[in-house]
Amino acid sequence: MTRVTTYLNFPGTTEEAFAFYQRVFNGSYTGHGIQRFGDFDIPEGDTPLSEEDKNLILHAELSILGGHALMATDAPESMGFQMFYGNNMHIHIEPESREETKRIFDELSEGGHINMPLEDMFWGAYYGSFTDKFGINWMLNFQHVE
Repeated sequence: MTRVTTYLNFPGTTEEAFAFYQRVFNGSYTGHGIQRFGDFDIPEGDTPLSEEDKNLILHAELSILGGHALMATDAPESMGFQMFYGNNMHIHIEPESREETKRIFDELSEGGHINMPLEDMFWGAYYGSFTDKFGINWMLNFQHVE
């Protein structure tokens, strides 16, 4: 299913923020709900996570109004994230095919800055992120579901 969502980065406060948003919007957790960094095996060769980082939110998804969803992650500095206001919001796109994901990524990122190249990720998605030439942050995520 294709859709567009709003993706937020938080400095370790995703769970608190989403509890607040859930209460305000009377929303429900959708997709995989709340997933923590510790729920996944870290790829071999990557630095092991501390117990504190394992408890941080890797991904949360909350339905708010009109079918729109907020998604979010904690952005731990220990994993190289440097969150500041300006990179804490992204337009998150889920195209209907891997090919369409690549086309949109290549065209929208032209003249911008690629933050994470489009590639297969450990959570099972074809994913990449960039800031376009106008300073807008984008995340593209294709996850084939059968």
